[in-house]
Amino acid sequence: MKTRINRLDADARTVDVTFSAGGVKHRRPVNACFDGKGAYDEKATRARIAEVARGVQAKIDRGIIA
Repeated sequence: MKTRINRLDADARTVDVTFSAGGVKHRRPVNACFDGKGAYDEKATRARIAEVARGVQAKIDRGIIA
C-alpha cells in the first residue's frame, strides 16, 4: 500500500490522502491529529493514516474498493 499525503486543510481539520495498491487508487480525507495546544501533530496524523491504510487495503482485498 502506497500513500500520498497532501496538505492539511486546517478548516476541515483533515488531510487528503491517496491510497494505491494493486492498480487501485482510492482518495479520501483523513482526520488530522492535533496536540493539546491545538497545533497540528504530523507524527500522530501519519500513524492515523497508517491505520486507515490497513482498512483501505482490507477493502481492496475484498473487492469493496475497486
